[in-house]
Amino acid sequence: MKYIEIDEELYRFIAGKTERIGESASDILRRLLGLSVSDVQANETVHISQPGLETKPLSDEEQNALFIKAKEAVEKLVSTKHVQTSDMQTATTTTDAIDNQPAEAKLVVTAETETQTDNGADVVLSQTSNVEHSDIVNQSELAQQKGAVGRFMYLLENLAQLTGEDFSQVLQVQGKGRLYFARTKQELLDASKSANPKQIGEFNYWVSTNNNTAKKRTILNAVLSQLGCDAEKAKSISANI
Repeated sequence: MKYIEIDEELYRFIAGKTERIGESASDILRRLLGLSVSDVQANETVHISQPGLETKPLSDEEQNALFIKAKEAVEKLVSTKHVQTSDMQTATTTTDAIDNQPAEAKLVVTAETETQTDNGADVVLSQTSNVEHSDIVNQSELAQQKGAVGRFMYLLENLAQLTGEDFSQVLQVQGKGRLYFARTKQELLDASKSANPKQIGEFNYWVSTNNNTAKKRTILNAVLSQLGCDAEKAKSISANI
């Protein structure tokens, strides 16, 4: 039996590959290197902490051959782990690439799709209008309106007056399978018989009013956001319904 000196890390690696009690380091290495274990004559286990001085060192050629075989065995054992790690890193890199897109790139994507406000209404984003949206709120006039429907219609009418042609963007504010705004009363009735459509002032726009107060606020919030209103300001204005 020959002995070789190995470092602590390699020793722990070999010991970690033990499959049965009493399996020697030689048996473990032969199994890892694909050599037959049964061909080796059993020897009494000798416990030593250092190799004997009479041990003949391996030649450079023998060391290289052993190193190559050990390297191939280790690479085979860890190849599956490397593949899994690589897949995880690829997925992470892909996600990071999307998250780290410049703002301009994200805006192009978002502008072509629907997004959802914090209150649950779908909005197609548009360019910001340079208007003071809070001007649509006159507390004394608002107090004269009849119920939530009256306040809802009052704020929409004022918003239509304030934004002019840009108000047409309200047609892009829709729910999932729901139509909130249209050019005609019949359009809303065709979408829902219970829509209870009402005309927005003298403008050629109609809105469904059969929603509860919370939903009316959500719709107005979405409209304000669509027309370029700041999110906090839109929420504050919508709370007046």
